[in-house]
Amino acid sequence: MAYRQSTVDEGKIARLQKEGRGLGRGAEYKPWLMIYDLPSKGRSHRVFGTKTRRIHHFLSDIECRLFLHLDWCDEVADIREQFPLDRLVTRQIATSMGVRHPTDTANKTPLVMTTDFLVDVLQEGKLRQEACAVKPSADLKKRRVLEKLEICQRRIKTRPAWRRKSRPLDCDVTDMRTAPAGAVLISAACLAVGISCR
Repeated sequence: MAYRQSTVDEGKIARLQKEGRGLGRGAEYKPWLMIYDLPSKGRSHRVFGTKTRRIHHFLSDIECRLFLHLDWCDEVADIREQFPLDRLVTRQIATSMGVRHPTDTANKTPLVMTTDFLVDVLQEGKLRQEACAVKPSADLKKRRVLEKLEICQRRIKTRPAWRRKSRPLDCDVTDMRTAPAGAVLISAACLAVGISCR
């Protein structure tokens, strides 16, 4: 089993950037966080993607379930998990909201926030990007989780390529409180962002 590092400092952030984490598309994409980078609640997963032809890293069962559904959708062209958000911008957003930006608990280094998925969707010959966050229903009752999701949502709204004109929310939250396999709710989440899987 790989060693899971628990502290993040500016040196580690610089190393991840140098490795190309959070960059690329398809088989060349490297997620910002990989399963051995930090401890995960519950189980973590490494799954080969048929669309991307690479191993994907998921920090929870919920993320893995949504990925399996997206990987099956004809309209999905690319799936990038643990996609990094610009730290300078998320820090400014947190300040404007009057909330604490996520930091390393040991040394207080501001962390690079990520969205669970950035999905490229091809519909009617047009490519668009959708950002998705998936969280268990119990987490959605926690103020801190909601604050971080709000930072994510506000950051995504500032990305012109990620804006959706027809829907007000760009950071969708999928709740997995029912359906053991999560299939029903995952389908609903995909439909909420305009992805229909046949």
